Amino acid sequence: MSNIRPLSMNEMETIARFCGEINTGAEIKRLLELAKLLDVDPNNTKWKRLYNSFVSFQNRHQSSNNIINYLRFALDPVRYTNNYDYFLERVAEINRTLAFIGLEFREDGKMHRINKANTLTDAMLRAQRLRNQLEQRKVHPDILMFAKSEIATDNFFHTVLEAMKSVTSKIQALTGIRADGADLINSTLVGRNRCLAINPLKSISDESEQKGFANLLLGLYGTFRNPTAHEPKIQWHLSEADALDVLSMISYVHRKLDQAYRI
Repeated sequence: MSNIRPLSMNEMETIARFCGEINTGAEIKRLLELAKLLDVDPNNTKWKRLYNSFVSFQNRHQSSNNIINYLRFALDPVRYTNNYDYFLERVAEINRTLAFIGLEFREDGKMHRINKANTLTDAMLRAQRLRNQLEQRKVHPDILMFAKSEIATDNFFHTVLEAMKSVTSKIQALTGIRADGADLINSTLVGRNRCLAINPLKSISDESEQKGFANLLLGLYGTFRNPTAHEPKIQWHLSEADALDVLSMISYVHRKLDQAYRI
């Protein structure tokens, strides 16, 4: 990578504290050697040992390349093959700092140039882990738009809540019916008075698909929309893995609704 501008004291300290948390003393010694940084203060605490090494190098060379190389070596994906989730957490954390430098560490183990962040909000939006994973899954853009602020803070609970609201909004827009939850599904997709179809409804298979889709939505509303709308967050535990699976399911719902039509 071409020459990287010198880091501020705060930037070096943040990187040093980050690496001090994820590296053992023995690892620090090896990684400093690998990055061609002098271990100028080996008896100090881990983060101060790293910080002093970083400052020493930058004062002598007016460059931060070797400091960034240390970070790259510390986050080498090969070191995390048995703990992918931990790797993603660490990458998301440090990318918030790197965004201000105009860099981003990615899963290929390399630093990439990006437009420099100017605000903390900008850095958070770029480094967010949940959005990255949703984009990898190619979730429907309506979810990314509707739950933008919730995704930005990696808030699983409220991201699912807002995603369900986006489904409600789309069905209401398609049908003009202002009901919510199960009432909305039963009024639009079920029974003789239904007014929304996801297929031509010309065969038993078509009818079965329509019924199954309605039941899927009823299940989603019953399991996630109603509890999350009325229970305090602290009482509703939703893991990251579960949130991603639910959001992928909601994405499928959106794609089916994109093909739906009024009858």
